Amino acid sequence: MARRDDIDNYLAQYLAVDRFKDYGPNGLQVEGRAEVHKVVTGVTASRALIELAAERGADLLLVHHGLFWRGQDGRLTGWLKQRVQRLMAHDLNLLAYHLPLDAHPEVGNNVQWARRLGWVVQGRFGEQEMGWLGQLPGANAGQSLEEVRALVAAALGRDPLALCGDGRPIRRVAWCSGGAQGYFEAAVAAGADLYLSGEVSEPQMHLAAETGVAYMACGHHATERYGVQALGEHLADRFGVHHEFIDLPNPA
Repeated sequence: MARRDDIDNYLAQYLAVDRFKDYGPNGLQVEGRAEVHKVVTGVTASRALIELAAERGADLLLVHHGLFWRGQDGRLTGWLKQRVQRLMAHDLNLLAYHLPLDAHPEVGNNVQWARRLGWVVQGRFGEQEMGWLGQLPGANAGQSLEEVRALVAAALGRDPLALCGDGRPIRRVAWCSGGAQGYFEAAVAAGADLYLSGEVSEPQMHLAAETGVAYMACGHHATERYGVQALGEHLADRFGVHHEFIDLPNPA
């Protein structure tokens, strides 16, 4: 058993939340019971995930995508009311960590994604250093885009969308989980042969063709499943709580 406030305070320091200019609040978003025996983790605080967490006996739901974002009008109506209502009915705490969880060097989405693919991390780039740079491991260095795509597909369990560059062998890679298509130009400037993110927009097709750097869109949800799992396991080890990850598949 652990106290909610101890977990909340610890994660504020561990994830260095004050370092980030984010799109919404990081940390406790909905307050529930004070004592925590079980933590459920998931990518997004959807109604389905909240209901499953309650069914599984969670005291605390820990997610990457919380309920409150910059620009919302703030009224508890419709879908937002329904989610908050279920959290409060079950006295269930909701903690959410967005950019701090993408960026963390041990449990973050980006480093966890790299570990699953065996990439050698070499540095960071872009705004708030959210982009990561690395190299394919020795046996895979210099592979074709299609060969790398097959490796990524096997690791993530879904086929990424690949935009061809100039056909160069892939040695240096850059990546950022989630949306992050806006980091493509910075990845090109950093010397990447391939940039990977969760999503892609219309301009990236033209930039890939004109710069020669390939682009791979691997799925927003698919690239952000790993950090929250690792963070949940970290809390289980540190605080002695039970942890369960619930993955609700999302094609986006």
